[in-house]
Amino acid sequence: MTPPLTLPPPDEAERPLLRLVRSTGFKLAALHAVLLVLSAITLGGFFWWSTAGYLNRQTDQTVRTDVLLLSARWREDDQTAIARAIAQRLAEDADDEAIYLLTDPAGTVLAGNLDRWPGAANAEGQWYELPLVRAGAATVGRIYVLDLPDGARLLVGRDVKQRLSLRELVADAVLYGTGLAVVLAALGGVLVRRLLQSRLAPVAETATAIGHGDLSHRVPLSGADDDFDRLAETLNAMLDRIGVLMEGVREVSNAIAHDLRTPLARLRGRLEESLGSGDPASLRVAVERGIAELDGIIGVFHALLRIAEIEAGARRSAFAAFDLAAVLADAADLYGAAADERGLVFDVSLPQALPMVGDRDMLLQAVANLLDNAIKFTAPGGAVRLTAVRHGAEVAIAVADQGPGIPPEERGRVVERFYRAEASRGTPGSGLGLALVQAVAQLHGGMLQLEDAGPGLRATLVFPAPEPQVDAEPPLAAVV
Repeated sequence: MTPPLTLPPPDEAERPLLRLVRSTGFKLAALHAVLLVLSAITLGGFFWWSTAGYLNRQTDQTVRTDVLLLSARWREDDQTAIARAIAQRLAEDADDEAIYLLTDPAGTVLAGNLDRWPGAANAEGQWYELPLVRAGAATVGRIYVLDLPDGARLLVGRDVKQRLSLRELVADAVLYGTGLAVVLAALGGVLVRRLLQSRLAPVAETATAIGHGDLSHRVPLSGADDDFDRLAETLNAMLDRIGVLMEGVREVSNAIAHDLRTPLARLRGRLEESLGSGDPASLRVAVERGIAELDGIIGVFHALLRIAEIEAGARRSAFAAFDLAAVLADAADLYGAAADERGLVFDVSLPQALPMVGDRDMLLQAVANLLDNAIKFTAPGGAVRLTAVRHGAEVAIAVADQGPGIPPEERGRVVERFYRAEASRGTPGSGLGLALVQAVAQLHGGMLQLEDAGPGLRATLVFPAPEPQVDAEPPLAAVV
């Protein structure tokens, strides 16, 4: 019985914001937004460093060079020479950005373009960026202060009012760019979440339908041939396989109930008859027949378990390299005697060596089932043929008989569990032989082909070869 789906608690179902935050789409959208914002901040920081930061470094370097040159002039000459140098620099300042001020120890202005010494610029050897009054107009200067040995003071700087405006413009651009990136990231996150929801919603709907027992529901494809379509194809293939397995379980259950009912009823009738007779000899015969019937039923269950084990892939752990020709030779020796007893011609054609990788016992069982069917359905005087060849990257094992064969319309069903064709209704068997052969073929990545042998049936097992093709050895032909 399929367990009922568990619904979320009422309080959580009423909190859409909490469900939104916990959703995978929201987490991916948030990650997308964070990465976009970080990218915008990094780009803005680099833009700032390469524009406003570069202008500041250029200004500092220019001021520092001026300070070194003027201090060197003072050591070579006197204050008069520094005053002349300052006047010359101001005269040559085409950009009108230079700021100079030279005062004597008493604070009297000797040269420069400032009316008085800025009160905030008191420490020597320090950088200042402060408001100044230059030529009667308020401005902002970046200045450096140097105390001269004779008590005079030198101030050198540059007018940075326009550069501050540019820096503010850059800062605004970075700020607005970051804000725009945040908005775009949020919008992109919403779009990503909606895209994920739209593509994952069919998967969720299909899972819900499967959970309610509708195994026919499949994930629709968008036709974009993207990762979601490939995921949908994989899920649909899985659901198809589950559907086949469920149908197989249903058919097996029905077949077991139908095919085992007759032998169990016959066994019960014989036991009741033997109890009523009171004859020890009759009772012994009934018990022996009952044991034989039970052995047949146990054999059916054993075959079902082997098929289930093969289809589950549990036998792959026994895969190893071996010589398939030797295995087929053993099967030919075993069934050659049975063919002689029925008066059949048993023709065997095998290569000297046929390397194979797989489960040796399973392959032997599969070939044995095919040989058993061929011998059982071939009339006396007929022929059974076992061959094995290698064609490029494939190995083919064929068993051909001269029996009634299988009509083309029934060849797809004879590999089903418990299915028996019309020609085999009167012969002993449970209808599991070809089902086991089919399972062994699929376990080894191969297939079972059923063809008309004219007359009879040719059953061919085709497997992938473990090695590239080598020079073929001459076959050993024998007639038993």
